Amino acid sequence: LAIIANVRGANDASQFDEITYFGYPLSLSETFQQRNTNRSIDDALNDLAEIQELAEDTEKTLVVYLSMGFGNPYGDTYEMDYVHEFVDRFDQMEVSVTSLADTIGISYPTNISTLFETIIPKFPHIEVGGHLHTTPETAGEKIEAAYQSGCRRID
Repeated sequence: LAIIANVRGANDASQFDEITYFGYPLSLSETFQQRNTNRSIDDALNDLAEIQELAEDTEKTLVVYLSMGFGNPYGDTYEMDYVHEFVDRFDQMEVSVTSLADTIGISYPTNISTLFETIIPKFPHIEVGGHLHTTPETAGEKIEAAYQSGCRRID
């Protein structure tokens, strides 16, 4: 897996047979997207379409990390329906792996369960995973909530 933040990074990573996955961080938060990649969400979605095409052409798998998947501290829009809208866009691009990322460690068992229990059945053909930032004290309960709600890919 190579984490790439732009098309040039995907082009570079595509040159290596050892790399089988492109990991692309895309944020639900416009503020975080700008801070993380210096791109707007709209520009990042355009890049994502191009990266998905490159992944298909080079027999790589694209993994989209949906940053701020459980909320954000910037006051940007966050609702579970908003998460669904993004996963629907990924589905339309034929992205087969999406990881909901708790970028700042604010998830809790109830919202983890609710999100996975609604996303996974709606998109059964997408491998939906979780990227959960946590503390030693809360790791077990977060992982358990994700697994109990159908998530099978956690990092």
